[in-house]
Amino acid sequence: MDISNRGVDDEAKLADRNYIRWDTEGVEKIAENEDEDIQAVADMINVIQKAQFNNHRHCFSGTHARTQGIIKGKLVVHHDLPKHLKQSMFDHGAECPVVCRYSSEPGDPGLDDRIPQPRGFAMKVFNVEGEFLPGGAGIPTQDIEFNSTPALDLADAKTTREIIDLRIKYGNNQPELYKHLEARPDTESQKFRDTVRNTHLESTRQYSQTAFRFGDYVAKYCLVPNSVTQKKLYENTVKPDADPSDILSRWLQSFHHDHDAEYLLQFQLLENLTDQPVEYAGKVWDPEKYPWQTVSTLVVPKQDSFDWEMKNFWEDHIRVDPWHGLKTLQPLGGPNRLRRVVYPASSALRRKMNAREEVNVKSLAEVP
Repeated sequence: MDISNRGVDDEAKLADRNYIRWDTEGVEKIAENEDEDIQAVADMINVIQKAQFNNHRHCFSGTHARTQGIIKGKLVVHHDLPKHLKQSMFDHGAECPVVCRYSSEPGDPGLDDRIPQPRGFAMKVFNVEGEFLPGGAGIPTQDIEFNSTPALDLADAKTTREIIDLRIKYGNNQPELYKHLEARPDTESQKFRDTVRNTHLESTRQYSQTAFRFGDYVAKYCLVPNSVTQKKLYENTVKPDADPSDILSRWLQSFHHDHDAEYLLQFQLLENLTDQPVEYAGKVWDPEKYPWQTVSTLVVPKQDSFDWEMKNFWEDHIRVDPWHGLKTLQPLGGPNRLRRVVYPASSALRRKMNAREEVNVKSLAEVP
């Protein structure tokens, strides 16, 4: 349900709903052996990175390795939000500079764009004020990341450990991989990534997949293409027999050269822990029951979306991490606790193998 154009009556009804506070007992519940599973995943992600290094003689991130484009713009926080949406950095109207990266989700930077896979979008928001999480202390940015599928197949630490292990063993043998996936109760979720709609990234909705603190409450978030031109591009799907292997980045370059872009940043608030699990990210929160609500607009002017200097700077020096941000937007649930360990471990290996330092940029001026 898209309620960006909701009426006054709908707005009043949404304001009166029983949203669950972030510190309510039961919102987070750490699973047995989670720390062991998380460390095993961190180690396996490093194995994937080393395998890609052998192919490319350069170390990339364990996931979202292929850059499709990088853009600069601004996040405009709406000044007239109702009280229940005036949370964290969205508690007052503001305009914050941003730098964003489009990506393909797998860990292979050479992945052919004609192969259907989830796509990603990452955003660094600058000029953010407030109390920061320990991992982001001294870095006045809010990192926000998205994926093109609303549910996360790596739904918790145990599942992530099992699935990454299978991908390492059988990733180059899909029939054998599928044989093991089809023996699992979540086989549909695990195979879905290979059948996603392969469309123009500028028309693709992006989702947080996991839950976050949202000031007093808990929410997931999404990014919705909002201009007429972007929406029309949804009909552009990749043609495997006709399009080149880098078609997604080519489409982005063409679009951003000729058009401005606009996205709505929307939040979906937690109301029912049984129906909207925080610890298990493999279930979509039903938008008909729990509507998306718009809090801000991402505005992107025309530009070159594939600047080589900016691409190389991002890949060699930048880390997007949801634990770099405000306490009032703290990541919640097992998949996010996993990221708190895996992301720094992945970044550390990249810097070591590429002889590059991590750079925590504090303003848009520091980005080439």
